[in-house]
Amino acid sequence: MVAAERAALETWLDYHRETLLFKCQGLTSEQLARRAVAPSSLSLLGLVRHMAEVERWWFRRSFDGQADAGDLFCSDEVPDGDFDLAEAGTAEADLATFRDECELARRTASGRSLDETFTSSRGNKGDLRWVYLHMIEEYARHNGHADILREQIDGVTGD
Repeated sequence: MVAAERAALETWLDYHRETLLFKCQGLTSEQLARRAVAPSSLSLLGLVRHMAEVERWWFRRSFDGQADAGDLFCSDEVPDGDFDLAEAGTAEADLATFRDECELARRTASGRSLDETFTSSRGNKGDLRWVYLHMIEEYARHNGHADILREQIDGVTGD
């Protein structure tokens, strides 16, 4: 419970990344794609796809300015494609994409100062520290959703 700021941020973010994967562990593709309740498109697979999109957006596109790193699952035509288009047939590939985006985010942030700033697409100024904090908050919220979704599927709860 005592750590330098950078180590604490990286450790908490990795904990939340692993928690989302843990919630998906041992489920079939069909179970991962199962929607919570109509008319919601919320599913565990949708959360994985959403978080891959968010990893890419904040670390690579916003912080690092990689404009060529386009959307993974969303588009102008289907802005919520991360959730709305989540299907069992793409589960394995979507999980691999999530893992890849997490690794690319780690590489993007590696060796960079927490004080390094960027300007978002909306013109707001932020720093790498804010990206870490926002990602931890985003995962914490969605991992709560994942816990409920997993319990609905097979009764499993916990970290």
